[in-house]
Amino acid sequence: MNAHAGDRLLADRFGRRIEYLRLSVTDRCDLRCRYCMAEKMQFVPRRDVLSFEEIEALCDLFIARGVRKIRLTGGEPLVRSGVPDLAKRLGRRLDDGLDELTMTTNATRLADSARELKDAGIERINVSLDTRDPDCFRYITRWGDIDRTLRGIEAGKRAGLAIKINMVALKGLNDDEIVPMMRWCAEQGHDLTLIETMPLGHIDEDRTDRYLPLDGVRERLERDFTLLPMAERTGGPARYWQVAELGLKLGMITPLTNNFCAGCNRVRLTATGRIYMCLGHDDHLDLKSALREGGVDAASVLLNKAMFQKPEAHDFRIAPGAGEPAVERHMSVTGG
Repeated sequence: MNAHAGDRLLADRFGRRIEYLRLSVTDRCDLRCRYCMAEKMQFVPRRDVLSFEEIEALCDLFIARGVRKIRLTGGEPLVRSGVPDLAKRLGRRLDDGLDELTMTTNATRLADSARELKDAGIERINVSLDTRDPDCFRYITRWGDIDRTLRGIEAGKRAGLAIKINMVALKGLNDDEIVPMMRWCAEQGHDLTLIETMPLGHIDEDRTDRYLPLDGVRERLERDFTLLPMAERTGGPARYWQVAELGLKLGMITPLTNNFCAGCNRVRLTATGRIYMCLGHDDHLDLKSALREGGVDAASVLLNKAMFQKPEAHDFRIAPGAGEPAVERHMSVTGG
């Protein structure tokens, strides 16, 4: 990892070191979760997507400039053919500049890939799971099969992957399942993180109908459980509590009720090679074009510009009558 080691470590204007890259390998997904995507989506042409060789080159650049953790995301990363092999290739950088390689998945295809991912060096994954009720799952995802997802989670557990469940809290839809999900995760040995819905991209519904502030959820949980604050951070925006009665590590991601930007240490790279400095802003730079036209050196110069443009905070908000999303792109474009 000596290439470009002379370049300065990535840091923005506000003194925040960038050590975490969320890398989307595809904007495609085999589900259509209502809060995330419209039912009919137009995905980018495959010819516009970074090749695995280009992904490797850019990851080497990020690692040389101080990135210590890479998370593979989508869309659903496992819908792209060969992603377990890509994980194996990137896994060779572990202990050679890279501290951790992880993945976020919906687990629909995890049963076929869990062992390969573990062998590649991935030790833990995040699984998006908003409900375990079959009918509610099918409604939220529009056509998902909960049994297939649960089989994927079980396969990941058998392969030795540590699993964190990510549950988007949705008012009137799954808010009555939060405590049952906590108990199930505790029984299974999984961590759980609750997430407020984010205003990204046009969907077919009004997000204000489903927005559930997590500060109220925490207050309700504290009536029945002892929530002990934890100092632990995993590189992302979640804050964690130990639920004493369950032995559960519970995280909460609160972009709206409790802005988490002060400690932001991450950037996002899309499957088409665009770097987004903030999930809540549309500003981006085209690393793919820089790489193809001027090589890694040109991409490195563009990273300097990206650090200067990274904003201090996002501009998320959800309010009745707000109408338009904070940004036009869907979460599946940028990566979770």
